[in-house]
Amino acid sequence: MSRRGAVAAVGLALLLLTGCATAGAQPTSTAAAVDTTPLAELDVLADPEAYEGPSTAVVPDTEIVPVQQNPAQSLPATAVSHDLDGEREVTIEDTSRVIAMDLSGSLAATVWGLGFGDTLVGRDVSTTFPGTEDLPVITTGGHTVSSEAIIAQRPTLVITDGSIGPRDVVEQLRDVGIQVVFVAGESSFDGAAALARQVSAIYGALEAGEALAARILDEVAAKTAEIAGIAPDGDERLRMVFLYLRGSAGVYYLFGEESGADKLIDALGGIDVAEELGWDGMRPLTDEAMVAADPDLILVMTGGIESVGGVDGLLETKPAIAITSAGQHRRFVDMEDGQILSFGPRSAEVLDALARAIYAPAS
Repeated sequence: MSRRGAVAAVGLALLLLTGCATAGAQPTSTAAAVDTTPLAELDVLADPEAYEGPSTAVVPDTEIVPVQQNPAQSLPATAVSHDLDGEREVTIEDTSRVIAMDLSGSLAATVWGLGFGDTLVGRDVSTTFPGTEDLPVITTGGHTVSSEAIIAQRPTLVITDGSIGPRDVVEQLRDVGIQVVFVAGESSFDGAAALARQVSAIYGALEAGEALAARILDEVAAKTAEIAGIAPDGDERLRMVFLYLRGSAGVYYLFGEESGADKLIDALGGIDVAEELGWDGMRPLTDEAMVAADPDLILVMTGGIESVGGVDGLLETKPAIAITSAGQHRRFVDMEDGQILSFGPRSAEVLDALARAIYAPAS
């Protein structure tokens, strides 16, 4: 990850830690069922820019399929931990009881996708995919780590990226004999593949990591090609921005390059307005920035848009948004907080759900 990307990741962590809504919040609009019709066969909008009203992207409630169940391990394994004071080589001897935790639930999803789901003994609040429902939650108040809850699960290993904390609390778990390994995360599809390789190294199962990394990238490439087949091209592409909203904390941010939102928008066939205007990382939302962006569509987290009183509440609080094309058409697409920027084994499913909400909202 570049230094700018690292700063963006830290900024995202701070934002979520200071005002995070409960994962799994109900969407702002509902759908009777998730349509699984192939994208190419959907009745897509003739003019997506002119569509009126918000829509919700819903990922089918399907389990993550491991590349292999309980792959062969070579232990002790050697991996790299990205601690605050630099990288250090670590030796892992016991992966029998693991807690994998981060802001988006991507780490636990990666462990599951590798085929080691049976080793998980606790979960963060963002880990909500099928099969993890009965795992004890080890975070409190959103994404704050409870060391007592972690210790109670008697883990032999904690894997994290430092995005939930306080980080010093996590590092102090080593004082009670729990091995803690920090991985390097990057909010992108390539980052998801790299994460698969890092976690597989920790488990001593490198072949499984390569298999999962290849599957993630292949599925994303195939889904991106599908989306290109239904999205407008050239200058007709939708101009999109991602807004991070936490009304209770008074937090309103635009997400730019290297926040993950840029990769998402590119894959969805849109024009990333933040990239066009040269914005990077996360920046506080201003009236001037919103008017300059003038997006056709705004991506938000479900909990975020709810925290500001829905679309009506946001437009009333931030009238500069109301005069943009997206504001005038009330064109917002929301997705569950723990999914929309969760780059991992379900990346292709996230893209599919967002594409349906953008280009074929009736589905």
